[in-house]
Amino acid sequence: MVRSADIAKAIAHPARIAILKMLAQRNTCFCGDITEVLPLAQSTVSQHLKALKSAGLITGKVEGVRTCYCLNTAGIMELKSTLSELSNELVETCC
Repeated sequence: MVRSADIAKAIAHPARIAILKMLAQRNTCFCGDITEVLPLAQSTVSQHLKALKSAGLITGKVEGVRTCYCLNTAGIMELKSTLSELSNELVETCC
């Protein structure tokens, strides 16, 4: 349950969902400045990237002076499984 809560906390902010969607739409690692894509301050983006990386939903690889961010397939599959299991449980026990 702790891991499920950690994953839920990682996606509990609209900016983090926007970052995940942006990475998914590109279907490749993003090596640019995310502030050019999303209207957020660099410090804010850094905090959100840290939370997503800590939860295992993205990876970051340093390439020269840039960091390239990618979706972490295993983390995204765990997110999918966690949300699916929880929603199935809730539906089964709901009125």
